Amino acid sequence: MSTGTNGVVRGIQIDLRRLHETWMELAYPRQRGASDTVLGTWQPDSQFGMALYRLWSALGVPIIAFLYPLVLLGAFVRFQTRRISSTAARLGLLGVVVLSLAVWGGLAALARFRLDLLAGGFLAIVIAGGVATASAALAVGARRVGGRGTTVLLAYPLAMTALFLPPVVAALFSKTLAAIVLPNSTALAQWLLDNALAPVGLAELFSETFDLEGTAYVVMWLAISVPLGWVLGTLVSLADLVRPTA
Repeated sequence: MSTGTNGVVRGIQIDLRRLHETWMELAYPRQRGASDTVLGTWQPDSQFGMALYRLWSALGVPIIAFLYPLVLLGAFVRFQTRRISSTAARLGLLGVVVLSLAVWGGLAALARFRLDLLAGGFLAIVIAGGVATASAALAVGARRVGGRGTTVLLAYPLAMTALFLPPVVAALFSKTLAAIVLPNSTALAQWLLDNALAPVGLAELFSETFDLEGTAYVVMWLAISVPLGWVLGTLVSLADLVRPTA
């Protein structure tokens, strides 16, 4: 087995041990990182207590098997988001706003004077740029406040909003974009109805209550971007727990 492969295997072993120790610490004291300490890992004194201890340990195995792929996904998301965060930190809040306005302003000018778009298409780009700029600024602001809770609850959803909402908002004012964005959004909504809401008995309620047209597309993508941001933030938090960085 090569050195590189040994390193990967060793890394996986460390991850799994940390996950299992964290699981054990949910019910018992002095489990995570305690094996190399003077006191060592805590264990019950009685036979009955040890039986429960081992049962709890065994129950953690399938849970860890389910969680570990999510840890790896979280580590990948963390790598990507920290690259973006480091760039945003160098630019600062004002720099992010100025850069976003410059990019979207340039696109709007190009659309208006070089691509000969109709007024509706030009307005679409301006509105989309406003949505992206506001969302990006709020995401950076929430990230700078600090704290895991603020980052997960606010920064990640706002970042997803900055990514998803501009093309949807623009599609409401541009027939060209609408022909691409809206049918795909409708197909995604139908998939969510059939695969996410139908199993819990909510598909019929949503179908009868909401008509997917106009601003409903914006509401739909907002409803997707916020929980998706929470999911990604939670995955990164899980990766931080198992694979802490400096």
